[in-house]
Amino acid sequence: MNYGFVRVASAIPSVRVANCEYNAEHIGQLIVKADEAQAEVVCFPELSITAYTCQDLFASQQLLDKAEMALMQIADVTRPLNVTAIVGMPVSCEGMLLNCAVAVSKGKIIGAVPKSYLPCYREFYEMRWFASAVKLPPMTTMLAGQMVTIDRRQVFETPSFKFGIELCEDLWAPEPPSTRLALSGAEVIFNLSASNDIVGKEDYLNSLLAQQSAGLHCGYVYSGCGYGESTQDLVFGGKAMIYENGHLLAEAERFSLDEQIIFSEIDVELLRSERRTNTTFSFSVATASKPVGGTVEVPQTPVVYEDFRLSRTVDPHPFVPEGKDLDQRCEEIFNIQVRGLAKRIDHVKCDTLVLGISGGLDSTLALLVSVKACDLLGRPRQSVVGITMPGFGTTTRTYTNATNLMKMLGITIREISIAEACEQHFRDLGYDPSARDVTYENAQARERTQILMDAANQMNGIVVGTGDLSELALGWATYNGDHMSMYGVNASVPKTLVRHLVIWTARNKVDEACRTVLEDIAATPISPELLPADEQDNITQKTEDLVGPYELHDFFLYHTLRHGFAPRKIEFLARTAFAGKYDDDTIRKWLRTFLRRFFQQQFKRSCMPDGPKVGSCSLSPRGDWRMPSDADVSQWVEELKD
Repeated sequence: MNYGFVRVASAIPSVRVANCEYNAEHIGQLIVKADEAQAEVVCFPELSITAYTCQDLFASQQLLDKAEMALMQIADVTRPLNVTAIVGMPVSCEGMLLNCAVAVSKGKIIGAVPKSYLPCYREFYEMRWFASAVKLPPMTTMLAGQMVTIDRRQVFETPSFKFGIELCEDLWAPEPPSTRLALSGAEVIFNLSASNDIVGKEDYLNSLLAQQSAGLHCGYVYSGCGYGESTQDLVFGGKAMIYENGHLLAEAERFSLDEQIIFSEIDVELLRSERRTNTTFSFSVATASKPVGGTVEVPQTPVVYEDFRLSRTVDPHPFVPEGKDLDQRCEEIFNIQVRGLAKRIDHVKCDTLVLGISGGLDSTLALLVSVKACDLLGRPRQSVVGITMPGFGTTTRTYTNATNLMKMLGITIREISIAEACEQHFRDLGYDPSARDVTYENAQARERTQILMDAANQMNGIVVGTGDLSELALGWATYNGDHMSMYGVNASVPKTLVRHLVIWTARNKVDEACRTVLEDIAATPISPELLPADEQDNITQKTEDLVGPYELHDFFLYHTLRHGFAPRKIEFLARTAFAGKYDDDTIRKWLRTFLRRFFQQQFKRSCMPDGPKVGSCSLSPRGDWRMPSDADVSQWVEELKD
């Protein structure tokens, strides 16, 4: 089982200019390596059989004959293997010489794709030797003893996926052939290239590859000429890259003197999901002019992996960018939250913003957003009213952090204990509070919400909600309690990102004293504090002990919402991402919990308050997620049975 992944390879062989026999030998060796690694397709550079820099030797019949003999040699190498190889060579056909990519599998030449756009500017002179295929109809010719179709529009179909081929300059054209190939069903594009190296070109090429793979929702495998090409006037540093949907998965070492081969797995299931979801892409497919080329079946046995493992990494925190991108992303998200709230304030003409401040992560982020929104609108910070509502589980640590933060930010502070009101409520219900069950907990949450709502009415304000995306996914909120507000600024911010936003604010937006408080809040265990503390005044009710680690749930949520992956695949990805941190049983246990809660708690999301979308995932019933609140989860959970 490969969970929708296909393993591909990009190779840079050692070459000698015009020595086809030598080149074929080294290509063959790399093909064997690709097969041993269970790659399904391996791509080589442009004109790799002859070398790209043969210049006027391309007019030599000797070179063309040797190239065909080399192709026979390569085809023979593939005969007992299960990998398809794509090599570059000149092909003579109907009085023309074409720069072609030739696909070979199990000894059979399954097709040739001619280059459409021939550069003939600056250092390039390809039109001196080759004919453009832009207006060529499909043709057949005898090549290396086999009848072969030559067609730039061909799509090749393996048992696992469909792929198309373009060559070097084709990618740089205003309308690359890969666009039409993708609309014809190609899920991976292979590019045989001979792009020389000059200062600054690498970054531009990377941007092209990223953009094309993102716009077409495809995999893109690039192989460029390397060491051994003539350096008479140019240097070819050897570039091999594998992209997926705009993301770089693997790349070779540039300017290496050694031949190289890189591997990675492209998630074709993800690409298909992206294409189905993106109605612009599907509309383009439906309206594309026909015909757009034939489909060529690749004579390849389906790859069976006894113990499939990824060579690529899986991000354990998909909502949280790494490195230098984190600060930029945090600032962008924070600004989206602030401007969303500012618009709501301006629209409803309220005098105050009312928040329940607990000393926890979510209410802290909501408070920071509220303060900044008032700053943006030129309103006094005193118009933000923070209400701390101590209850049966409030600890000194969270209470102190809440009050200190409010003082440092200069907002209006109110304190209203809920203990007496809840005790009266228990007496009215005839309820024994020693039961410490869901009634005991939810009564406190609803009492706090009642205070906030009534205080907002009292002060011509709105209640700013603090609940986050992860809590909405799990239904970890009291219905008509903390579940409700008048504008939820954290509604599409997952818990793993909330912590980073608070830390980012601590490091970039406040003074030293406030930073210390924020960092302690970020280090405090996540808890609703609805059960009494222990004798040392420590939190006893830790959310992650009850529902599971939020980093796992956020991982499950991302791949459920963003890609619609099946539970088995999400489990496989989680095992890869969290290897060494969580064992298989733990991952399966909390994935089952996530699925059950995600389905059962949809009714809370069906009536969730307004709030800004900040990332690629949202659970708003008016936006990204529309789900019946009585959908059956059984088939999802059954997939995870031992």
